[in-house]
Amino acid sequence: MTNLVIDIGNTYTKIAVFKLNELLAVMQFETVDPDTLDNFLNNYQIDRAIVSSVKKNVEPWQTGLEAKMSVTYFNALINSGIHNHYLTPGTLGTDRLAAVIGASHTYPALNSLVITGGTAITYDYIDAAGNYFGGSISPGLNMRYKALNYYTAGLPLISTDATFNATYGGSTETAIRSGVQNGIKYELMGFIESYKANNSQLNIVLSGGDSIFFDTLLKNSIFAPYIKIEPYLVLKGLNAAIQKHND
Repeated sequence: MTNLVIDIGNTYTKIAVFKLNELLAVMQFETVDPDTLDNFLNNYQIDRAIVSSVKKNVEPWQTGLEAKMSVTYFNALINSGIHNHYLTPGTLGTDRLAAVIGASHTYPALNSLVITGGTAITYDYIDAAGNYFGGSISPGLNMRYKALNYYTAGLPLISTDATFNATYGGSTETAIRSGVQNGIKYELMGFIESYKANNSQLNIVLSGGDSIFFDTLLKNSIFAPYIKIEPYLVLKGLNAAIQKHND
């Protein structure tokens, strides 16, 4: 069975093709049009599709996709093989839910803390029995840089520097970088430590566009041996969900 998996995020749309659990291809777009999608799909015989979106509007290419194949729209009510105890499932971001499904499916029988770095940074825990109760959301890396520039009169907009590792900054630019990047580092370490207090063998899964950068921040920490990077975790979760849903 070949599945088309589409994840519509705040910034990018990721489109992947899975044959059972094997990822055959993945592409990322800022915008998707019917011709682009058709060109991608011409190389595969798709049996069904699943779409996850953090946006409320339906784009024209989605309507065209429905005319070609069976499309399932991912939501918190789909039977995905986990036990969702979130108190407001209707407000739960589909990307967060798909990520914990992906972690549970990829690392069964492990307690996993899923940290996703994108527009926002999310922390979500799922236990070895597949119970998910919720997590935390904080501003993402680029959002923090942009906020300091937007909400102040004198602070410049600067970009991430993965080579920066100083404790403090000796100029305005490096002080901003220290505050943003070290702030995220200490936030990551604090959340991980709080979850590890009740689970010494915690499985830590990094995903999202900033996952490599987060791994760099944590590479010299005591948590490094527990960290795994899964750039396609959400896509894997959606693929697992459509398989379970159709079963």
